[in-house]
Amino acid sequence: MSRPAIAFAMQPERTQHVLTPDLLARIDSLSRILDPRPMTGFADSRANRLLAEAEILVTGWGAPRFDAAALAAAPRLRLVVHAAGTVKGLIDTTVFDAGITVSHAAEANAVPVAEFTLAAIIFAGKNVFRFRALYAADRGRQRTQLLQGQAIGNYRRTVGIIGASRIGRRVIELLRPFDYRVLLYDPLVGRESASGLGAEKADLDALMANSDIVSLHAPSLPETRHMIDARRLSLMKEGATLINTARGALVDEAALIDKLGTGAIDAIIDVTHPEVPEETSPLYGLPNVFLTPHIAGAVGLERTRLGEMAVDEIERFLAGRPLLFEIRKHELERMA
Repeated sequence: MSRPAIAFAMQPERTQHVLTPDLLARIDSLSRILDPRPMTGFADSRANRLLAEAEILVTGWGAPRFDAAALAAAPRLRLVVHAAGTVKGLIDTTVFDAGITVSHAAEANAVPVAEFTLAAIIFAGKNVFRFRALYAADRGRQRTQLLQGQAIGNYRRTVGIIGASRIGRRVIELLRPFDYRVLLYDPLVGRESASGLGAEKADLDALMANSDIVSLHAPSLPETRHMIDARRLSLMKEGATLINTARGALVDEAALIDKLGTGAIDAIIDVTHPEVPEETSPLYGLPNVFLTPHIAGAVGLERTRLGEMAVDEIERFLAGRPLLFEIRKHELERMA
Protein backbone atom coordinates (compact mmCIF):
# COMPACT_ATOMS: atom_id res chain seq x y z
CA MET A 1 0.00 0.00 0.00
CA SER A 2 1.46 3.35 -1.05
CA ARG A 3 1.99 6.01 1.55
CA PRO A 4 -0.22 9.12 1.25
CA ALA A 5 1.40 12.28 -0.07
CA ILE A 6 1.85 15.12 2.41
CA ALA A 7 2.68 18.82 1.98
CA PHE A 8 3.29 21.72 4.36
CA ALA A 9 2.07 25.32 4.37
CA MET A 10 3.40 27.80 6.95
CA GLN A 11 5.96 30.57 7.37
CA PRO A 12 9.31 29.00 8.35
CA GLU A 13 10.42 32.03 10.36
CA ARG A 14 7.31 31.80 12.54
CA THR A 15 7.27 28.04 13.00
CA GLN A 16 10.75 27.04 14.14
CA HIS A 17 10.66 24.02 16.50
CA VAL A 18 7.14 23.00 15.38
CA LEU A 19 8.28 20.11 13.18
CA THR A 20 11.53 18.89 14.70
CA PRO A 21 13.76 16.37 12.89
CA ASP A 22 12.25 13.58 15.00
CA LEU A 23 8.71 14.64 14.07
CA LEU A 24 9.61 14.91 10.39
CA ALA A 25 11.03 11.40 10.62
CA ARG A 26 7.71 10.20 12.09
CA ILE A 27 5.83 11.91 9.27
CA ASP A 28 8.16 10.37 6.71
CA SER A 29 7.46 6.92 8.14
CA LEU A 30 3.72 7.50 7.78
CA SER A 31 3.57 9.32 4.47
CA ARG A 32 5.45 10.52 1.43
CA ILE A 33 6.75 14.04 1.99
CA LEU A 34 6.39 15.84 -1.34
CA ASP A 35 8.70 18.70 -0.38
CA PRO A 36 10.03 19.48 3.11
CA ARG A 37 9.93 23.19 2.30
CA PRO A 38 6.56 24.62 3.31
CA MET A 39 4.42 26.60 0.91
CA THR A 40 3.90 30.24 1.84
CA GLY A 41 1.34 30.82 -0.92
CA PHE A 42 -1.00 28.70 -3.00
CA ALA A 43 -0.83 30.54 -6.35
CA ASP A 44 2.67 29.74 -7.67
CA SER A 45 3.65 26.80 -9.87
CA ARG A 46 5.33 24.84 -7.06
CA ALA A 47 2.20 25.16 -4.89
CA ASN A 48 0.01 24.02 -7.79
CA ARG A 49 2.20 20.94 -8.24
CA LEU A 50 2.21 20.07 -4.55
CA LEU A 51 -1.51 20.68 -4.04
CA ALA A 52 -2.32 18.50 -7.04
CA GLU A 53 -0.70 15.51 -5.30
CA ALA A 54 -1.27 16.23 -1.60
CA GLU A 55 -3.62 14.01 0.37
CA ILE A 56 -2.63 15.56 3.73
CA LEU A 57 -1.80 19.20 4.30
CA VAL A 58 -0.07 20.37 7.48
CA THR A 59 -0.52 24.09 8.08
CA GLY A 60 0.89 26.43 10.70
CA TRP A 61 1.29 30.08 11.61
CA GLY A 62 1.61 32.27 8.53
CA ALA A 63 -0.06 29.76 6.21
CA PRO A 64 -2.02 31.30 3.34
CA ARG A 65 -5.79 31.08 3.52
CA PHE A 66 -7.03 27.75 2.16
CA ASP A 67 -9.95 28.98 0.08
CA ALA A 68 -12.08 27.63 -2.73
CA ALA A 69 -9.32 28.23 -5.30
CA ALA A 70 -6.77 26.28 -3.26
CA LEU A 71 -9.33 23.53 -2.72
CA ALA A 72 -9.91 23.27 -6.47
CA ALA A 73 -6.16 22.80 -6.93
CA ALA A 74 -6.11 19.93 -4.38
CA PRO A 75 -8.42 17.19 -5.74
CA ARG A 76 -6.84 14.42 -3.63
CA LEU A 77 -6.85 16.23 -0.30
CA ARG A 78 -8.40 14.30 2.59
CA LEU A 79 -6.99 15.91 5.74
CA VAL A 80 -5.86 19.36 6.87
CA VAL A 81 -4.01 19.43 10.20
CA HIS A 82 -3.24 22.86 11.62
CA ALA A 83 -0.10 22.68 13.79
CA ALA A 84 -1.09 25.87 15.61
CA GLY A 85 -4.10 27.37 17.37
CA THR A 86 -7.28 28.59 15.75
CA VAL A 87 -8.06 27.94 12.08
CA LYS A 88 -10.60 30.76 12.03
CA GLY A 89 -9.73 32.94 9.06
CA LEU A 90 -7.48 30.24 7.61
CA ILE A 91 -9.88 27.53 6.46
CA ASP A 92 -12.75 28.33 4.11
CA THR A 93 -16.05 26.62 4.85
CA THR A 94 -15.93 24.99 1.40
CA VAL A 95 -13.23 22.69 2.82
CA PHE A 96 -15.78 21.17 5.19
CA ASP A 97 -18.39 21.00 2.43
CA ALA A 98 -15.93 18.97 0.36
CA GLY A 99 -15.77 16.34 3.11
CA ILE A 100 -12.18 17.09 4.07
CA THR A 101 -11.33 16.41 7.71
CA VAL A 102 -9.85 19.36 9.62
CA SER A 103 -7.96 19.20 12.91
CA HIS A 104 -5.96 21.73 14.92
CA ALA A 105 -3.52 21.96 17.82
CA ALA A 106 -5.33 24.66 19.81
CA GLU A 107 -5.31 22.38 22.85
CA ALA A 108 -1.51 22.30 22.75
CA ASN A 109 -1.33 26.07 22.36
CA ALA A 110 -3.63 26.46 25.38
CA VAL A 111 -1.01 24.99 27.70
CA PRO A 112 1.52 27.86 27.62
CA VAL A 113 -1.25 30.48 27.60
CA ALA A 114 -2.70 29.02 30.78
CA GLU A 115 0.78 28.80 32.34
CA PHE A 116 1.49 32.42 31.43
CA THR A 117 -1.87 33.44 32.92
CA LEU A 118 -1.18 31.57 36.16
CA ALA A 119 2.15 33.37 36.49
CA ALA A 120 0.46 36.68 35.72
CA ILE A 121 -2.20 36.06 38.38
CA ILE A 122 0.38 35.20 41.03
CA PHE A 123 2.54 38.21 40.15
CA ALA A 124 -0.52 40.49 40.09
CA GLY A 125 -1.63 39.27 43.50
CA LYS A 126 1.73 40.16 45.01
CA ASN A 127 1.96 43.49 43.15
CA VAL A 128 5.29 42.30 41.78
CA PHE A 129 5.53 44.96 39.09
CA ARG A 130 4.82 47.82 41.48
CA PHE A 131 7.40 46.45 43.92
CA ARG A 132 9.94 46.27 41.11
CA ALA A 133 9.25 49.85 39.95
CA LEU A 134 9.52 51.28 43.46
CA TYR A 135 12.67 49.31 44.26
CA ALA A 136 14.36 50.41 41.04
CA ALA A 137 13.32 54.03 41.53
CA ASP A 138 14.35 54.28 45.19
CA ARG A 139 17.41 52.01 45.21
CA GLY A 140 16.22 51.22 48.70
CA ARG A 141 13.35 49.50 50.52
CA GLN A 142 11.56 52.18 52.49
CA ARG A 143 8.49 52.37 50.22
CA THR A 144 8.47 48.67 49.37
CA GLN A 145 8.41 47.78 53.07
CA LEU A 146 5.35 49.99 53.53
CA LEU A 147 3.68 48.33 50.54
CA GLN A 148 4.13 44.89 52.13
CA GLY A 149 1.70 45.87 54.88
CA GLN A 150 -1.15 46.55 52.48
CA ALA A 151 -3.92 44.05 51.66
CA ILE A 152 -1.97 42.33 48.88
CA GLY A 153 -0.76 38.77 48.28
CA ASN A 154 -2.51 35.69 46.95
CA TYR A 155 -4.16 34.27 50.05
CA ARG A 156 -7.95 34.19 49.64
CA ARG A 157 -7.96 36.66 46.80
CA THR A 158 -10.76 36.53 44.24
CA VAL A 159 -9.93 35.75 40.61
CA GLY A 160 -12.53 36.36 37.93
CA ILE A 161 -12.31 34.22 34.79
CA ILE A 162 -14.22 35.53 31.77
CA GLY A 163 -14.87 32.68 29.35
CA ALA A 164 -14.86 28.94 29.97
CA SER A 165 -12.82 28.32 26.84
CA ARG A 166 -10.21 25.57 26.75
CA ILE A 167 -7.73 28.10 28.13
CA GLY A 168 -10.16 29.47 30.72
CA ARG A 169 -10.89 25.98 31.97
CA ARG A 170 -7.21 25.10 32.11
CA VAL A 171 -6.49 28.26 34.12
CA ILE A 172 -9.20 27.32 36.62
CA GLU A 173 -7.63 23.88 36.88
CA LEU A 174 -4.19 25.37 37.51
CA LEU A 175 -5.63 27.60 40.25
CA ARG A 176 -7.00 24.66 42.26
CA PRO A 177 -3.93 24.12 44.50
CA PHE A 178 -3.98 27.76 45.57
CA ASP A 179 -6.14 29.63 48.08
CA TYR A 180 -8.18 31.58 45.55
CA ARG A 181 -11.88 32.14 45.24
CA VAL A 182 -12.65 31.76 41.52
CA LEU A 183 -15.59 33.45 39.82
CA LEU A 184 -16.60 32.44 36.29
CA TYR A 185 -18.60 34.35 33.72
CA ASP A 186 -19.72 32.42 30.68
CA PRO A 187 -23.32 32.59 29.43
CA LEU A 188 -23.07 29.02 28.13
CA VAL A 189 -22.05 27.51 31.49
CA GLY A 190 -24.61 26.87 34.22
CA ARG A 191 -24.12 27.16 37.95
CA GLU A 192 -23.66 23.41 38.48
CA SER A 193 -21.20 23.12 35.60
CA ALA A 194 -19.20 26.07 36.92
CA SER A 195 -19.06 24.42 40.33
CA GLY A 196 -17.82 21.23 38.72
CA LEU A 197 -14.98 23.21 37.16
CA GLY A 198 -14.06 24.64 40.56
CA ALA A 199 -15.60 28.09 40.19
CA GLU A 200 -18.65 30.09 41.20
CA LYS A 201 -20.90 31.26 38.37
CA ALA A 202 -21.26 35.03 38.31
CA ASP A 203 -22.72 37.61 35.97
CA LEU A 204 -20.17 39.84 34.30
CA ASP A 205 -20.84 42.98 36.32
CA ALA A 206 -20.62 41.11 39.62
CA LEU A 207 -17.39 39.46 38.52
CA MET A 208 -15.85 42.80 37.59
CA ALA A 209 -16.90 44.36 40.90
CA ASN A 210 -15.81 41.53 43.19
CA SER A 211 -12.58 40.26 41.63
CA ASP A 212 -9.10 41.30 42.69
CA ILE A 213 -7.80 39.95 39.40
CA VAL A 214 -9.82 39.63 36.17
CA SER A 215 -8.53 37.37 33.38
CA LEU A 216 -10.02 37.32 29.86
CA HIS A 217 -10.46 34.04 27.97
CA ALA A 218 -13.45 34.67 25.70
CA PRO A 219 -13.45 34.39 21.89
CA SER A 220 -13.47 37.49 19.70
CA LEU A 221 -17.00 37.62 18.29
CA PRO A 222 -19.30 40.51 17.32
CA GLU A 223 -21.15 40.11 20.62
CA THR A 224 -17.94 40.10 22.70
CA ARG A 225 -16.36 43.16 21.07
CA HIS A 226 -15.62 45.74 23.78
CA MET A 227 -17.41 43.64 26.39
CA ILE A 228 -14.96 45.24 28.81
CA ASP A 229 -15.98 48.87 28.30
CA ALA A 230 -15.72 52.04 30.38
CA ARG A 231 -18.70 51.13 32.54
CA ARG A 232 -17.38 47.69 33.41
CA LEU A 233 -13.89 49.02 34.02
CA SER A 234 -15.44 51.49 36.47
CA LEU A 235 -16.76 48.54 38.48
CA MET A 236 -13.28 47.19 39.24
CA LYS A 237 -11.85 47.45 42.73
CA GLU A 238 -9.16 49.98 43.50
CA GLY A 239 -5.86 48.20 42.90
CA ALA A 240 -7.38 45.34 40.89
CA THR A 241 -5.60 43.91 37.85
CA LEU A 242 -6.95 43.15 34.38
CA ILE A 243 -5.16 40.37 32.46
CA ASN A 244 -5.75 39.89 28.74
CA THR A 245 -4.18 36.91 26.97
CA ALA A 246 -7.24 36.37 24.75
CA ARG A 247 -8.02 38.98 22.08
CA GLY A 248 -7.49 42.73 22.15
CA ALA A 249 -10.92 43.50 20.69
CA LEU A 250 -12.59 42.24 23.88
CA VAL A 251 -11.54 45.50 25.55
CA ASP A 252 -12.38 49.08 24.69
CA GLU A 253 -8.74 50.10 24.60
CA ALA A 254 -9.37 53.84 24.80
CA ALA A 255 -11.50 53.35 27.90
CA LEU A 256 -8.85 51.06 29.39
CA ILE A 257 -6.11 53.63 28.81
CA ASP A 258 -8.26 56.29 30.48
CA LYS A 259 -8.83 54.03 33.48
CA LEU A 260 -5.17 53.06 33.71
CA GLY A 261 -4.23 56.72 33.55
CA THR A 262 -5.99 57.28 36.90
CA GLY A 263 -3.74 54.68 38.53
CA ALA A 264 -6.82 52.94 39.96
CA ILE A 265 -6.09 49.55 38.35
CA ASP A 266 -3.18 47.63 36.86
CA ALA A 267 -3.10 45.64 33.64
CA ILE A 268 -1.09 42.74 32.22
CA ILE A 269 -1.68 42.85 28.48
CA ASP A 270 -0.41 40.32 25.96
CA VAL A 271 -2.85 41.15 23.15
CA THR A 272 -4.07 44.47 21.81
CA HIS A 273 -6.26 45.81 19.02
CA PRO A 274 -4.64 46.58 16.69
CA GLU A 275 -2.26 43.71 17.37
CA VAL A 276 0.68 46.09 17.60
CA PRO A 277 -0.25 49.35 19.35
CA GLU A 278 0.60 52.65 17.68
CA GLU A 279 4.08 53.91 18.55
CA THR A 280 2.47 56.74 20.51
CA SER A 281 0.23 54.44 22.55
CA PRO A 282 0.32 55.15 26.30
CA LEU A 283 0.35 51.39 26.88
CA TYR A 284 4.11 51.39 26.28
CA GLY A 285 4.83 53.87 29.03
CA LEU A 286 2.18 53.60 31.73
CA PRO A 287 3.85 52.43 34.96
CA ASN A 288 0.88 50.24 35.91
CA VAL A 289 0.91 48.31 32.61
CA PHE A 290 2.95 45.18 31.93
CA LEU A 291 2.81 44.87 28.14
CA THR A 292 4.11 41.83 26.24
CA PRO A 293 4.13 41.19 22.46
CA HIS A 294 1.64 38.29 22.21
CA ILE A 295 3.96 35.70 23.75
CA ALA A 296 1.54 33.87 26.05
CA GLY A 297 0.98 31.23 23.38
CA ALA A 298 3.58 28.76 22.20
CA VAL A 299 7.01 30.28 21.61
CA GLY A 300 10.37 28.62 21.08
CA LEU A 301 10.49 25.06 22.35
CA GLU A 302 6.82 25.19 23.40
CA ARG A 303 5.94 25.04 19.71
CA THR A 304 7.00 21.40 19.56
CA ARG A 305 3.78 20.49 21.39
CA LEU A 306 1.92 21.79 18.34
CA GLY A 307 3.87 19.56 15.99
CA GLU A 308 3.49 16.53 18.25
CA MET A 309 -0.27 16.99 18.40
CA ALA A 310 -0.46 17.37 14.60
CA VAL A 311 1.57 14.22 13.95
CA ASP A 312 -0.50 12.28 16.49
CA GLU A 313 -3.64 13.32 14.61
CA ILE A 314 -2.13 12.19 11.30
CA GLU A 315 -1.35 8.80 12.83
CA ARG A 316 -4.92 8.43 14.10
CA PHE A 317 -6.36 9.46 10.74
CA LEU A 318 -4.26 6.97 8.77
CA ALA A 319 -5.08 4.20 11.27
CA GLY A 320 -8.80 4.90 10.85
CA ARG A 321 -9.20 6.03 14.46
CA PRO A 322 -11.27 9.03 15.56
CA LEU A 323 -9.35 12.28 15.77
CA LEU A 324 -9.14 13.93 19.16
CA PHE A 325 -9.18 17.50 17.88
CA GLU A 326 -11.32 17.46 14.76
CA ILE A 327 -13.15 20.70 13.95
CA ARG A 328 -16.71 20.68 12.63
CA LYS A 329 -18.04 23.35 10.30
CA HIS A 330 -20.55 24.69 12.85
CA GLU A 331 -17.76 25.20 15.39
CA LEU A 332 -15.78 27.55 13.17
CA GLU A 333 -17.95 30.61 13.85
CA ARG A 334 -17.57 30.40 17.64
CA MET A 335 -13.83 29.85 17.66
CA ALA A 336 -11.41 32.44 19.05
